[in-house]
Amino acid sequence: MNSHKQAALIIVGHGSTTNPDSSAPTHLHADSIRRRGLFREVACCFWKEEPNMREVYEMVDSKVIYIVPNFISEGYFCQQVLPRELQLSGPTTQRAGKTIHYCDPVGIHPNMTRLLIQRADEVAPHVPREQTSLVIVGHGTSLNENSTKAIQDQVALIRSGPYGFAEVIDAYMEEAPFVAEWAKLTTAPNVVVVPFFIADGLHSFQDIPVLLGMREEVGAALSEVGVFHHNPHQLQGRSIYYSGAIGTEPLMADVILDQVHDFDAKHAVQDKIEMPNDEVKSSLAYWLNSGLDELGEVVITTNDDGSYSLCHVADRGADNLQIHRETNDALLIARNDASGTFRPLHTAPTLKRGWRLDLASLEDLRLALDFFYPAAIGMARALEQEKLTSVPLRDLLGRQTGMYRFVNTITDDQAHALIGKTCANTNCLRRILWPLTPAQPMAGAAEAKTRPNHATNGIPLLCIEACTHVVSAARKAARENHEAKSAE
Repeated sequence: MNSHKQAALIIVGHGSTTNPDSSAPTHLHADSIRRRGLFREVACCFWKEEPNMREVYEMVDSKVIYIVPNFISEGYFCQQVLPRELQLSGPTTQRAGKTIHYCDPVGIHPNMTRLLIQRADEVAPHVPREQTSLVIVGHGTSLNENSTKAIQDQVALIRSGPYGFAEVIDAYMEEAPFVAEWAKLTTAPNVVVVPFFIADGLHSFQDIPVLLGMREEVGAALSEVGVFHHNPHQLQGRSIYYSGAIGTEPLMADVILDQVHDFDAKHAVQDKIEMPNDEVKSSLAYWLNSGLDELGEVVITTNDDGSYSLCHVADRGADNLQIHRETNDALLIARNDASGTFRPLHTAPTLKRGWRLDLASLEDLRLALDFFYPAAIGMARALEQEKLTSVPLRDLLGRQTGMYRFVNTITDDQAHALIGKTCANTNCLRRILWPLTPAQPMAGAAEAKTRPNHATNGIPLLCIEACTHVVSAARKAARENHEAKSAE
């Protein structure tokens, strides 16, 4: 087994702009691996949350990087979207002096089998397997034939193994065999249903329970009434045991590590000892010593003993703040605003007040700041070193696919207007660095967002690529253009 003590691990998840549960398992598995000290650095990035896949490279200093997709299948995202967004050319990519290894997604690893069996036993303890049908549920799609392969492979492994279930079947939400027909597909008096998803969300909390018949229609998420804690459910004369998504299983962290080790074996990766690079951390220390003690809405106090304390800028010098001492608490503090609403945009000025985070080391401080404002420290350093690369809006829109494939048809005036409006609506604290095209800077309402906007004692928050809010606004404008043209 290779040593990864000088390498970085990046775990890639889907994320969501509306559902905080989507990214939670990825962060939990990253924290579990980080605590084991197996890698020099561990970071996360997401398709629909911050940090995005272009920003995450600014969060790690290591010259060797392993990327593991926290996805179920080798489908569209892992084969097309992730390599494109992470700028990968194959299993191993050499870029900017770094070696980047792209591993297989967690969902296809053989060790997923033991997680499925363990989850089934946990949700239906003491229920005889020979009197139990195991149903593994996926989404199902016609977009990529590999989307169901991971589930079918697991079903085949469990059927042929010494596990003793009465029957094991795969079922899907949107293609046959349909999970709604579970009663016809199974015969045993007990039925254990395990959603083969990375995270608990609307599918596992709402959609699948409706398809199973646990409730008549989609309403409040069943997470609110503890759907996973009221087993068994009596339906059609059978006992249904319903579990949380398989990706929430803590042992998924081990599967992530398994994919790294399997990559080394498959591609004959040799140990490559690289000298540690602490440039980002060193820059942070220098800035603090120079009097730069604010980042967005966070103020940093350097204590006499070399430790650090963080709080909301509006709470500087305040007493009676709630004290936190774990680095990972920064992630929880930044997750929701004062009303409890999810904050998918970390740089919106909605960070709640009333807390203080005490940290022992500069390493802890850097990690906490990445939780508050992902990649901000690394991007600020790269800009200072004139090494930060931004992505022109037209380039970003031009690489969109699926239902976003027409977004680049918006006019220049529309682009400038929607950027100005979107940034104003979110009150984002970042300064835009990207132009419209490599030769065409921002104009109109968008131009104001390209000007420096941080305090004199602040570290700048930078934007190197348009966010999902801008892309969504561009899609709406493109759709309206198409509808107007069709009506002529």
